[in-house]
Amino acid sequence: MDIATTTPGTTTATEPTPLRYALALGLVGFVTSFGAHVVAVNLPLYASQVGVGVAVIGLLIAVYDLAEVFAKPLFGWLADREGMKRTMLAGIVVFVAASLLYLVVPPQLLFAVRFLQGVGAAALSAVSLALVAVYYREQRGRAYGAYNTVKGAGYVLSPLVGGLIVAGASFAAIFLAAAAVGAVALGVALWLPREPPRERSRVAVDDNDDLSLAGLRDVLADRELRRWFAVIVVNMFFVGIIFGFLPVRIAALGYDPTAAGVLLALVALGYLLVQPLAGRAADCLGAAPTIRFGLGLAALATIALALLGGGAFLAASLLAGVGVGIVWTNTDALVSELAEPDRLGATMGTAGSVKELGDMVGPITIGLLAQGLGVSVGLALCGGLGLLALLLLSRRPLLGYPKSRAAPVAPPLN
Repeated sequence: MDIATTTPGTTTATEPTPLRYALALGLVGFVTSFGAHVVAVNLPLYASQVGVGVAVIGLLIAVYDLAEVFAKPLFGWLADREGMKRTMLAGIVVFVAASLLYLVVPPQLLFAVRFLQGVGAAALSAVSLALVAVYYREQRGRAYGAYNTVKGAGYVLSPLVGGLIVAGASFAAIFLAAAAVGAVALGVALWLPREPPRERSRVAVDDNDDLSLAGLRDVLADRELRRWFAVIVVNMFFVGIIFGFLPVRIAALGYDPTAAGVLLALVALGYLLVQPLAGRAADCLGAAPTIRFGLGLAALATIALALLGGGAFLAASLLAGVGVGIVWTNTDALVSELAEPDRLGATMGTAGSVKELGDMVGPITIGLLAQGLGVSVGLALCGGLGLLALLLLSRRPLLGYPKSRAAPVAPPLN
């Protein structure tokens, strides 16, 4: 299929949209997963060099997510108004510029640099996610699986690459690496075709002064979307716990740093590699039962992390990563199906914001519990909270009816 003459999303069932578009968009998403973690894992070195404490490290990690929480809905709305590809390119440029800024400002301004990185990441992350839905009218689960696998590789590669860069050069050099990754993604994004034109609603044309708030209000007014956003928050609650506090639990069990690093890499790989398979399973079996299984698996595995050791602990760690990976990719696909066509960018931007919200709530919750009760009790209680949330969400059927199909996207969650 010729990229120059064929518009994604307009192909027939016998000529599906090539998977390379999803992979290319995944590389754009890789910029933020890599950029967030390549700095975060090396913040202790920064703290020792600048002379700041652990509290500042926590703030520097949180400010990146905080910027994304507020900026993603705005950029989602902007993408619906001005075009998705154009907005995505602007986000990449902001991210690259913010990364290079650290090379010329005092190290004490890292807080501002991280915030600007988060703003750029909000645009490129939310819009690249929405473009997957635009390009892929069919087999979205498979497309989102490919997208999230490439994007999620940043979680695995950033600690390894960042450590090598810091060992061979300096802390500042990791920002040069982040800018280089962004530049590559910019070239890939320029190669992608523009999204097909869409009809915009009357509100989108006439209400220019309050569009961001109105669009967010309209998205949140959708009852089914609100319930799936709640599922996303619960899953990201587990993501923050697993990838934030699993290292603490590993240390408590007496593993050395090398063994801990290998275990964390295996968990991240399991989280990534399950996503294409989970996407295909959702295409065949439905998104809701697949998501229900993944969320329950993550909750039970989190509880098991508090109780087990040895090989059983390794198995529970892998299952926890697999569980959140299953939910991650399929909630993206389902939310895109439920979105109104003229609010796709705003809907996916809001979904991105609730992800960041859950990603912040998880570590805060287990941190408070672990401070008073210990890490093991904190893990068990958080796993129990996740199971309770799943039960509450399952009290009523969760149905999704896509705007382009007559059949429901998914059977009831319960």
